Amino acid sequence: MTAAKSIVKDPASRRRAAWERYKQSLHYAFHVITHPFDGYWDLVHEHRGTLAAAHTFLFLFLLTRIVKLMLTSFQFIAAPIQHINIFEQCGSLLLPFLILCLANWAMTTLFDGKGRFKDIYMAMCYALVPYILIQLPLVLVSNIITFEEASFYTVLMSFSLVWCVFLAFVGLMEVHDYGPGKTFVFLIVTVVGACVIIFLILVFFSLLSDALGYFVSMYREIMFRLN
Repeated sequence: MTAAKSIVKDPASRRRAAWERYKQSLHYAFHVITHPFDGYWDLVHEHRGTLAAAHTFLFLFLLTRIVKLMLTSFQFIAAPIQHINIFEQCGSLLLPFLILCLANWAMTTLFDGKGRFKDIYMAMCYALVPYILIQLPLVLVSNIITFEEASFYTVLMSFSLVWCVFLAFVGLMEVHDYGPGKTFVFLIVTVVGACVIIFLILVFFSLLSDALGYFVSMYREIMFRLN
């Protein structure tokens, strides 16, 4: 009977353990953004991060972007709210983000990069945390301050972006165990690789569209002649 009860309780205990690990990995982001060098090392090599937390940060990043477009004061952003497509906005950020992760993984794999795609994705997602922490409150701030005080808003917004780029740089350096110079070179290579991937995707869909158009026109021609 005792063994049976322990078996019944086991799934619940596993869920509690997974929830605790998820909360710890979320909280660990504050250590990563303030102590990036040892934070990123432990994030990947000591398994202090989780994919669930990474997904959460990526979702919050997209949410922050949408909230910023829709609620920021018109003095600081010119976004036609009535024409904003939420899915289009999310896709325009999510797709390049994933392509950059894929390009970095593809390029570094050829040159002794130690990071897996999962590690690169987590490092990039954790690097988005300053954007969320700073730019989300700035939406409220933009509706309080005047245009003459815009320098305060602009400085904080620029600081959040620079912080994110710095974290991404350190994160990739720790993930792949590269030096600063090699990491910088592969950041450039990653951007070039991402552009090539986007180009190939566009070419593929262009050819696919032409092929579908050809078969549709052929089908219509056949049906017209049969009738």
